[in-house]
Amino acid sequence: MQAAIIEGIFPRSSRLPASRELARELKVSRNTVINVYENLMAQGYVIARTGSGTWIAEALPEGCLQSPLAPQDTQTLPSKQATISRRGATLLGHATASPYQWGAFVPGAPDVAAFPHKLFSQIQARLSREPDVHRLIYSSGGGCPDLRHALAGYLRVARSVRADAEQIIITEGIHQAVDLISRVLSDQGDTAWIEEPGYWGTRNLLRINGLKIRAVPVDEQGLIADLPPRTKAPKLIFVTPSHQYPLGVHLSLERRQQLLALARRHNSLVVEDDYDSEFRFSGHPHPSLQGLEPDAPVIYMGTFSKTLYPALRIGYMVVPRNLVEPMRIAAAELYRGGHLLIQRALAEFIQAGHFSEHIRRMRLLYSQRRRFLYGLIERYLGPEFLPVVNHDAGLHLVMNLPDGCDDVAIAASALRRGVKVRALSQYYMLPQSRRGLLMGYACVDERQCQDAFGILKACLADAGIRPRNTSVFAR
Repeated sequence: MQAAIIEGIFPRSSRLPASRELARELKVSRNTVINVYENLMAQGYVIARTGSGTWIAEALPEGCLQSPLAPQDTQTLPSKQATISRRGATLLGHATASPYQWGAFVPGAPDVAAFPHKLFSQIQARLSREPDVHRLIYSSGGGCPDLRHALAGYLRVARSVRADAEQIIITEGIHQAVDLISRVLSDQGDTAWIEEPGYWGTRNLLRINGLKIRAVPVDEQGLIADLPPRTKAPKLIFVTPSHQYPLGVHLSLERRQQLLALARRHNSLVVEDDYDSEFRFSGHPHPSLQGLEPDAPVIYMGTFSKTLYPALRIGYMVVPRNLVEPMRIAAAELYRGGHLLIQRALAEFIQAGHFSEHIRRMRLLYSQRRRFLYGLIERYLGPEFLPVVNHDAGLHLVMNLPDGCDDVAIAASALRRGVKVRALSQYYMLPQSRRGLLMGYACVDERQCQDAFGILKACLADAGIRPRNTSVFAR
């Protein structure tokens, strides 16, 4: 035991087991354990606290590191380096998850402090006092039935999604949904279309699952759904039609119809990522692509990461009826679903109207913050720096930069000064000249926004980027 204390197996200031319990576990007499404890106490390794047992001393005796119990001349054998697989090396080589997920101007970060945590905690606490065995075991049915029913009703009204509760599978976010879809509905070597530019998380998941990726250009009407002659038809087509990520364009009705027709003709499946559609600040909300036609060849994905908070780790898929059973079985086999208590709390949160009320409040708040940031760009940089596409929606905007500038270097310079923007060029797979910065405004109040914008403005000046009217730049 002395050696275990010296080597840190028993941490300092930690409590040792009661002598009776340790004797029973080691199958020795209690007197033997008491003698050991007394010897350790006499040497200064442990202390006794009346009424609370025996504890490792915070400061060990001097010289214990040179204890004869510690081997001095043992030859250390070289350890073999762990081998990373080719698939693992591919994943690590394209890893893009940022350690910076909060603050000015992290794209897509909601204001997590504005969520009604106290109310949600009260719901969870009440449910936890009503234990239900079905909330305490693995989930093999696609998630909490109450949440699936609540979502079906919400999505029908808010997003025009054609679905009932049986078609909904609860996931731990969009990444898990993409992983499940690509594993179950495609084989290695199949082709998947993604938007260009597009979300790198989807791109990396498809790559690690062995799909061939084709980057399909996006213009002011969204994805250009065109299949050239002698081109292999895609098995999967990933789109963000309501608010394209990252540019923000909306997939036009004509393009939506073309995309669905192409999918039906070639037996492809469209995967609709509706990641932040709740936050549209003017005009009517765009309905889902999935609800445009009956039995559309579309899997609809959503998440609570933007509407509530990312650490909740709850998302969902609406799958065609013929895929419900295989997708549900595969989800249970791969991920062993759980978190049923928090899913039940979320269901009540939605059914009681709290979710819709929260969305209304956040929509107003984010709209004000977006206008403020937009105004800073227009006032201090000029209209040429404003987003090329100004769709009044989402949790970020793309500040335009001159072609040919190094937006990656500008973003790195800003990060060193505590401002977290992302370079637009990193969202493209193919070489191109367009440059810009993704700027999230949802989690930044006006004071923080103005201070951070001043730092970013200095970074642009250091990079030699100035507006035509240099007098406003110097303010």
